[in-house]
Amino acid sequence: MNRRSFLITSIAASAAVLLSGCGFRLRGSESLPSLPPLALEGDTNSAVAQQVASRLQQLGTQVAPDAPWRVTLGTPVLVERRLGGDGRASREHELMLSTSLSVQERASNAYHINNVTLSTNTRIRVSDDDLLNRETLMMEAEQTLSRQLSQLIIERLTYVEGMQ
Repeated sequence: MNRRSFLITSIAASAAVLLSGCGFRLRGSESLPSLPPLALEGDTNSAVAQQVASRLQQLGTQVAPDAPWRVTLGTPVLVERRLGGDGRASREHELMLSTSLSVQERASNAYHINNVTLSTNTRIRVSDDDLLNRETLMMEAEQTLSRQLSQLIIERLTYVEGMQ
């Protein structure tokens, strides 16, 4: 059963990577309103920030340091919790990735979002005895969480009043 769940997870992760690499988009993503030029600040080197910048460019949003709107991203924090008992079998882990988000209008210095925490989580089952597969599954889960969190940030930006 452990091998089966590993294969299913691996196939699903591989399919997601392949589809995202070829430009596949779910229906409804085009319905997001256009955003004005934005300046990304804060922790811009994280995987989440890189995903946000990439997604903004895909949506046709200009990202420039002197843009009229500042988007400040905090450093993403990954929290791992082991669920279940202390048995030697596979164990379920809950992973939660969170970051802070602020949106400020440069002209008035008014914050439209001030230091709000956004987060996403997932659960995976891994064997603590198989370190190689454990690290691979954890890395894939973290990449998926980064994509999900960046999508949450984009969605939150589209609903900031006054940006449209």
